[in-house]
Amino acid sequence: MLQLESQPYRTRIPQSTKNAILVIGGAEDKVHGREILHTFFGRAGGSEARIAIIPSASREPAIIGERYYSIFMEMGGAEAKVLDIREREHSEHPYILEYIQNCTGVFLTGGDQLRLCGLLADTPLIEKLRMRVHSGDLTLAGTSAGAAIMGYHMIAGGGSGESPNRSLVDMATGLAIIPEVIVDQHFHNRNRMGRLMSAIASHPDRIGIGIDEDTCALFEIDGVLQVMGKGTVTVIDPGKMSYTNHAHIGATDPISLHDLRIHILSYGDRYHLHQRQILPPQVPLA
Repeated sequence: MLQLESQPYRTRIPQSTKNAILVIGGAEDKVHGREILHTFFGRAGGSEARIAIIPSASREPAIIGERYYSIFMEMGGAEAKVLDIREREHSEHPYILEYIQNCTGVFLTGGDQLRLCGLLADTPLIEKLRMRVHSGDLTLAGTSAGAAIMGYHMIAGGGSGESPNRSLVDMATGLAIIPEVIVDQHFHNRNRMGRLMSAIASHPDRIGIGIDEDTCALFEIDGVLQVMGKGTVTVIDPGKMSYTNHAHIGATDPISLHDLRIHILSYGDRYHLHQRQILPPQVPLA
């Protein structure tokens, strides 16, 4: 269901809108309080929001796209469109590029992060999206697979519930929206601490971000992360790691990681990505 406008338009983001990147751990509340979705909607402009929904990670993109479309229109947005991109060439469609250029918010749904990257990586759409996000001109949200793609290095799959080891995680290249991070989602719900540690062992210049279900790591454009939702955000900082045997062991051997810093952040907690330090809580989130 590729919803397109034949006539271009221009929109102005209200001065009160503070754009951000919302990285959601999956299974966010879509029925009751919808706090995370309301926060995205508000950051995207509220009643003046024009939202692009990209459900390309999903096996049923039309169905999941329609669900989010209904949610955002019920909230009172000015417009929402489902960009059901199923082929890479769709990302070059002039009407899609026009909408991405002029919308106030983009929402990436869950599904398969490899599929999503395969469709969007190195396309005019993602280049335009990244440019607008980095200039603070657009609010972006991604849930589950839509969260996994945020870093330059991406967890594409793997196991759970084991000690860190090289075979526990499959890595690929993400969309580099927040290049410094490696994101894992459904985090404590699916026992993925060992998987994220394994990813960080192979990329110790990055920061691991593990996000629970119905939980969001909201990144301001200045690099400050703030937590909202029902669960926690786990930050794994290897900046002062003194030793790892990662390069010298077999694929299934346990990984040693000495002097990692691990922070467990809950609602309202803040962390500065660039300074790598905890900040005092600050409210409100929206």
